[in-house]
Order: sequence, then C-alpha cells, then structure tokens
Amino acid sequence: MGDMDKDTTTQPIAHERPLAGRVALVAGATRGAGRALAVELGRAGATVYVTGRTTRERVSEVGRATETIEETAELVAAAGGTGTAVPTDHLDEEQVRALVERIGRERGRLDILVNDLWGGEHLLANSVFGKKSWETPLADGLRILELGVRSHVITAALALPLLVRSDAPLHVEVTDGTAAFNRRYRGNLYYDLAKNAPIRIAFGLGEELADHGGTAVAVTPGFLRSEQMLAHFGVTEENWRDAIAREPDFALAESPYYLARAVAALAADPDRAARWNGKSASSAELAKTYGVRDVDGSRPDCWSYFEAVKFGGKDGSVDDYR
Repeated sequence: MGDMDKDTTTQPIAHERPLAGRVALVAGATRGAGRALAVELGRAGATVYVTGRTTRERVSEVGRATETIEETAELVAAAGGTGTAVPTDHLDEEQVRALVERIGRERGRLDILVNDLWGGEHLLANSVFGKKSWETPLADGLRILELGVRSHVITAALALPLLVRSDAPLHVEVTDGTAAFNRRYRGNLYYDLAKNAPIRIAFGLGEELADHGGTAVAVTPGFLRSEQMLAHFGVTEENWRDAIAREPDFALAESPYYLARAVAALAADPDRAARWNGKSASSAELAKTYGVRDVDGSRPDCWSYFEAVKFGGKDGSVDDYR
C-alpha cells in the first residue's frame, strides 16, 4: 500500500473531532484536493456535502470515470464523517440553487464553503500552454474562464446567503499558486486569469464576511499528486518517485491530503480570521502554522523552492524544501 493509504486515517487534526456539528460544502470534490478536503473535514467531524459532475452514471468533460462523487462521499464516511454526494454542475445556476436549498432544508446551516471547482486540465496541454492568447482557440479560453472563474462566482453568490447565517462562516477558494507567485505570468492569459481570480475573490469576500465574523482565504497546493497528475506521469501513489527522473521538480510533489489536513486545521482554528482573512496561503504555510505534515511525514514547500531557487537564482535543492 502507498503512503497515502497507510496514513490518511491515523493523523488527528488537533483534537478528536473539532468540527463536530459543522456543515461543509466542498464544491468540486470528485478527485484531487477536493476529495481530500472533503475527507479531512469529515474526519474532523463535519457533515460534508460533496459535489461534482462525474458520477457512477455520468462522466464529465474531464473524461475520467475512475473517480466519482459517490466514492468521495463513501471515503468521508469511512473517515468517520457524514458524506452526501449531490451531482451538481456549478455553471448551472438552478442546480446550485437547488443544492443550497437542500443543505438549508436538511441541515439548517452551512458553516464551511470550499470552492475547489476547476476541471480544465484537458484544455491545457494542446490549447493553452505555449500559446499566445490570440493563438489560443477562443472557445477553449472562454471555457477555462467558465470553469475556473464563473463557476466560483455562481457558487459563492448563491451559497453565501446561507453561509453568513453561521456564527463563524468560512469560505475557502482553492487555486493554483500563491498571490506572491502569481505576480508572475502563468504562461497563458486565460489560465493566468483563472488562477488569479480565486485569490481576488477571497480578498473581496474577506472584506464582506468580516462584518459577519467570517473568514475568506485562498489556498493552493504545491506540486499536487492528484490522480490526473499521477496518470500523466504513468505512476501511482505507490511508485510516484519514479517520475522524478522525467520531472525533477516532482521530488517536491505532495499528496492531496497535505493541503486537506491544513485546511481542516484552519477550519478548527478560532483565530483564523485574524490570521488568514482575505489572504492567500500555500499548503506549506498552513502546515507550518498548524503543525501538519503530509502522509509520508514530510512538509514539502514547493512555492518557496520555485521563488527562491528555480526562479530566484539562489543556491539550493529540492531536498532543502522537503
């Protein structure tokens, strides 16, 4: 069994079940960071609604039938939480309205909203990276903005009226890159917009939620060992290090549970607003604050490595940042 399988049920998050009684929605929980976030929030005691477009009956445009939201809900339950899978296309306003109404009807509250919506990887390699904006097929570029920006805005707009009823609302935007790193151009205009927008959403919502005692924060994993990334390199969680020969930076890869453990700890932090409201944070920054480690016991810091060594010209190796 791989490192992820060995350890995901053994590490406590600060106390036994610090999120008991809390209700969470993880939008985009089919796989990757979203799935792990749902599992770790459930492990900490939250009731978790998990959404996505791939179910056991239907596959989204991502084209992966191997992960489903029903499986995610089952993993939440296996971790000791309560997981409910609700098939939802977050670009469909009526589906999102129905989802929020259901949560309100069944639970009467929403305390944690995680916006982990994306699903645009299939557009990147052929249509986006390495191309100027005017060389990118417009339909693909606009689809990236729909998946990475519009879906987030729709979900926030329709779920926040329920979220602000909580005594301590928490809104988490998941993106790729910290605010500091994303000052660099992310290689294509559409991708750059899609990955910077969640940072600004968290900043703006931080201003608005402050009046309600709430917190909004943008978070990013580092080099994520998602199911899709492992498949891209032709490895599994058990032998992921075999991909380092092909991509040396993959030595800093982290499991989805690294970010998830850190966010669960943040959700249980009564001082989170003072620490994080309106800010951008990496998995490594959160992990350092809350004493969290990845499933193999390491604490990788991919973004600091990129800033200091890969792009900053300082001496160092990947080993110094793991």
